[in-house]
Amino acid sequence: MSAKNLLKQERVDYILNRLEELYPETPVPLDHFDAYSLLVAVLLSAQCTDERVNQITPALWELADNPYDMAKVPVEKIQEVIRPCGLSPQKSKAIQKLSEILVNEYHGKVPENMAALETLPGVGHKTASVVMAQAFGHPAFPVDTHIHRLAQRWGLTSGKNVVQTEKDLKRVFPSDKWNKLHLQIIFYGREYCSARGCDGTVCEICTTCYPARKNPKKTKKA
Repeated sequence: MSAKNLLKQERVDYILNRLEELYPETPVPLDHFDAYSLLVAVLLSAQCTDERVNQITPALWELADNPYDMAKVPVEKIQEVIRPCGLSPQKSKAIQKLSEILVNEYHGKVPENMAALETLPGVGHKTASVVMAQAFGHPAFPVDTHIHRLAQRWGLTSGKNVVQTEKDLKRVFPSDKWNKLHLQIIFYGREYCSARGCDGTVCEICTTCYPARKNPKKTKKA
């Protein structure tokens, strides 16, 4: 008898349980010490690895580790330190400008508000979601390329973009799991279900959810 693919709810339950077994602890991959340092680190992580960001931020915090001091640092100095992260001209301007805004409009505090975060320079929906989830503990489901790829391979979304994927994942998983689950999926994607390491027919979760799948699962680009 040929193996049958799991139904959607069976996939959801299995994924939740398996990821909890594999990653009971979910430390935030970006080193930080408060909401501001997390915000800056997430901004720096765009098109850059977390490891590289963690190598660079100590030197940045030596320059300034709070918005009051960072707002006074010349953009060129910030750029010099963060150059290895890529996109340093845009990122350095964004870091200085958002620091100014935090000082002038929010008493030097990172706002605990999604809409307010998204108005800050260099802060998109994903960055704001990470800060809301990891700094403030509000339920959010930041979707990066790892999560977008895995959600498609696991049949949880047919979204052509991260916006649709986020909506679909929020629909199938309970909100009290979102903050931990988004990190668990990222960890699993890096370790077992990478872009090159699995095509939807190799890793444990893919093969358990879709034992009858014969062909690689093509990912619609985020």
